[in-house]
Amino acid sequence: MADLGGADGPAFRVQVRDWLKANYPPELRDPARTDPEAVWGGRAFVGSDDPQSVWMRRAAERGFTAPAWPRDYGGGGLSPAQTRIVEQEIAAGGYRTPLASFGVWMLGPVLLEYATEDQRREHLPKIVRGEIRWCQGYSEPGAGSDLAALATRCEDMGDHWLINGQKIWTSYADKADWCFCLVRTDTAKKHEGVSFVLIDMTSPGVETRPIRLISGDSPFCETFFTDVKIPKGNLVGKVNAGWEIAKRLLQYERQNISGGFGGGGGAGGIAGDLGKIAADYVGLDETGRLADADLRSRITRNKMDFRALQQTIARVAAESRASNGPNAATSIIKYAAAAMAQERSELMVEAMGAQGLGWAGDEYSPLERQAVRGWLRSKGNSIEGGTSEVNLNVIAKRVLGLPDPK
Repeated sequence: MADLGGADGPAFRVQVRDWLKANYPPELRDPARTDPEAVWGGRAFVGSDDPQSVWMRRAAERGFTAPAWPRDYGGGGLSPAQTRIVEQEIAAGGYRTPLASFGVWMLGPVLLEYATEDQRREHLPKIVRGEIRWCQGYSEPGAGSDLAALATRCEDMGDHWLINGQKIWTSYADKADWCFCLVRTDTAKKHEGVSFVLIDMTSPGVETRPIRLISGDSPFCETFFTDVKIPKGNLVGKVNAGWEIAKRLLQYERQNISGGFGGGGGAGGIAGDLGKIAADYVGLDETGRLADADLRSRITRNKMDFRALQQTIARVAAESRASNGPNAATSIIKYAAAAMAQERSELMVEAMGAQGLGWAGDEYSPLERQAVRGWLRSKGNSIEGGTSEVNLNVIAKRVLGLPDPK
């Protein structure tokens, strides 16, 4: 990886800006609008000559897929200030995120904190390079909001672990190479009987079944483990001490889900300026403003809320880097981001009028068909990554310090 060098200020910003202009594939000039256009990496993708794959590899070589991670593990080794500059310049230039990865967002940070040195050197460089696509095995049919009630068994067989059970709502499990998974290693205890393991999805006994949503998409799966054998070295942390890792990872998940909404769609929504899209359908008045005053006011309020949220996310992210990890404030961000993203999707459909209700047919543009699908998909924003109700409980207990109800 080339030396990034430079200071935290203007000189480094110019360096990053010049590198992005020189290395971004011209075929990707239009920003990605939907999840399918994101670069997730993985075994089947990393060697491709597709422009998105080329962009991912160039960014990874430069350290820009994980700019804040240590260089020893393939990251950029950048300071918090330099990391912010890289993120700002990618956003300002309209460049696609080089790698959308649960490995980068969730697993990597907890491996840095809890894994052995051998585990870090085995998995982190592959995450940075997008060589392995990860999925998350947390929720189960009987363990959703009460995640610690999970029942997937992990038995010590001497020279390996044996796993049996089922996970639900496993995002992109049918496309993933590996899974970071919560399993039960002690049935006599609840929270203290959970362990954190890594599972190769090509292992015999792993089966995935996509779940079709009301939006028509199938981003989630049922995942079944039947006598799945994994090496003893795939346990992260100590036996029966996985709940601490699980909670830490959920904080990273909530922080990154919130950042993913970002005021530009997220979780199946449509990226782009809501005001400009609305103007194309509603039209402008004689002063050049959106003709519908009520809709104009609500769109303005939503954009202002998102802007305030983005500033809060940036501040919390900076604080988490300084304090070695996120805190319970991520529940506040996740709750607010879900509500704003749902409101944005509803405003999008409303602005399009009848054209925002199309499901199929040439009379509807791809943007219009995606709008209604994004609106339906947004209903899950307040469920995934911890329901809004659970996040409100976390806020009450961990942030406000309120007592349990009697």
